[in-house]
Amino acid sequence: MSFLQDPSFFTMGMWSIGAGALGAAALALFLANTDMFLPKSRRATLEYLEDIDLKTLEKEPRTFKAKELWEKNGAVIMAVRRPGCFLCREEAADLSSLKPKLDELGVPLYAVVKEQIRTEVKDFQPYFKGEIFLDEKKKFYGPQKRKMVFMGFVRLGVWYNFFRAWNGGFSGNLEGEGFILGGVFVVGPGKQGLLLEHREKEFGDKVNLVSVLEAARKIQPQTSASETK
Repeated sequence: MSFLQDPSFFTMGMWSIGAGALGAAALALFLANTDMFLPKSRRATLEYLEDIDLKTLEKEPRTFKAKELWEKNGAVIMAVRRPGCFLCREEAADLSSLKPKLDELGVPLYAVVKEQIRTEVKDFQPYFKGEIFLDEKKKFYGPQKRKMVFMGFVRLGVWYNFFRAWNGGFSGNLEGEGFILGGVFVVGPGKQGLLLEHREKEFGDKVNLVSVLEAARKIQPQTSASETK
């Protein structure tokens, strides 16, 4: 048992433990940057979206079914993860840059938020050029709500998104719930259905603007019986 008294034995053991810990950390970091452990989503159906209750943000709010947003002319809808998030503000500004083209197509632009805290929605409005509604039951974030918590801060893509938004001059705050991931929908009128469903896979995972426009151009506005006569 004399080897137990050899200092080099313990040194070698400590090096082995350290190397193992580093290897485990490197593996964990690698896996965190793959899609393997990302929250899984379930596609929404038109029927599911149609039945969502939304509220206006007036002093005397009106509750209505979400299908009102798109039943005549279709719609582009952003489900905002958190109005105070600078990444969400960046995406809102990007979508708002499409507003002139969407107006030409006759397609409205809307957003839904899951909570209304102090002046958060009001402070978000300069970045978003459409009407905003409250989805208290967070249905637009389902049917299977997805969360990203601490893993978001070890993903290289998230840090890239952070720097991109910072370099773009966007800023924000930490008010409100920001772990439930959002998305963007393009919905056709009537029963035309979902033309685009983008689910945010990590913080700052923005929708492709070209895809939004392509989907919006597929919208076939409903014509009333009087217009067809």
